[in-house]
Parts: sequence; C-alpha cells; structure tokens
Amino acid sequence: MASAQLHNSFRKYHRWLGFFLAGIMAIYAISGILLIFRPTEFMKFPTTEIRQLAPGLEAQKLGKTIRMKGFEIKSESDDMIVFNSGEYNKATGETVINKMDYPLPLAKLVKLHKATSNSPLFILNISFGIALLFFVISAFLMFMPKAKSLKSGIQISIVGALFALIVVILGS
Repeated sequence: MASAQLHNSFRKYHRWLGFFLAGIMAIYAISGILLIFRPTEFMKFPTTEIRQLAPGLEAQKLGKTIRMKGFEIKSESDDMIVFNSGEYNKATGETVINKMDYPLPLAKLVKLHKATSNSPLFILNISFGIALLFFVISAFLMFMPKAKSLKSGIQISIVGALFALIVVILGS
C-alpha cells in the first residue's frame, strides 16, 4: 500500500503543475471555442490578398495552385477567371483573393490548436497532452486508497467518461 508521503507528494506536484498549466489551459480553451465557430464569420474580418501567379493558367490548374477550400469557378473570359472568392488575370497572373480571416492574435491561437507534426508547435501540444494525463492519474493518487472521497471520485469520473463517450457517439 502506498504511503501518505506518496499521496502528499502527488498533491504537491498536481498543485504546482496545475498553476503552471493554468495559462496554457486558458489559451487552449479560447482557441478551442474559436474553432467551434470556424465555418462562420464570428470574430473574422474581411481581408484581401494579392498573389502573383504564373500567367495563362487554366481554371483547374488555378484551383490547384491557390489551394483554397471550396474553390469554385464563377465565370471565365479570355482574360479573367472569376472564382467564388476572387479573380485571376490570365495575362498578368495577378490573383486577388477576398476572404474572411481572424485578426493576427486570434489566427495564431487557431494555428496553435490545429498544429500537426509538421509544425514546431506540436511539441507544446504533446507536452500539454502528457500533462493532462498526469492530472488524470494524480487526481486519483491524491487520496488514500480507502478514502470515501476516492471512491466517490472514481464513480464521478466513470460518469464523466460515459457522458463524453455518449456525446462523441451521438454527435458524430
């Protein structure tokens, strides 16, 4: 059986790590909320981007070159291609793209939350995930094994896990 000293040590580490991660958790929470509204224009502002592409691109090649989700040709003439969020000048290659985007600080938060292994931000995401797993484990090691609060905590955590599974299954 584990000693009271072990449980007190886990309480101490849980508390210290909790204070350290409080700011990181706030940032992840804000970026997660923003991602929920990603398909809408919530907190987004109109931006115009001008790109210089090779002149004379065909419509399909243009779509592959600018790599835009939902790319759709609206009209095409001898000198212009108009697509759902901009236009391309065939003669000069100048492309004007109009889109809605977050202001820079919010765009950085969204990028943090969506980081993949190709981004240096993935180290923060992995570290945060490991720290959260430590919280899960240490939450149960903060109490003596025969404590009534531990048994109640295990029951509540099972209910929480079941709730999350039901929401994921029914929400997908």
